[in-house]
Amino acid sequence: MKKVLFIILLVLLVTLDAKAQCAMCRAVLESEEGQTAAEGINNGIIYLMAIPYILIAGIGYAIYRKFYKTKSA
Repeated sequence: MKKVLFIILLVLLVTLDAKAQCAMCRAVLESEEGQTAAEGINNGIIYLMAIPYILIAGIGYAIYRKFYKTKSA
């Protein structure tokens, strides 16, 4: 169990900076001066990508807690 928690903690703490844009968005945003809109688009994509993973992790934790609670009681 401690190995699993260590691996999860390691994955959450060691992150790489990701730039995620489709080809059309990138072409339009690269021509702009200042790159503020491109940063906003990147942040929005990362935000939208993270929400489903957070929800799945929460549901998985709730299921795990429910089964663990019934076994220990």
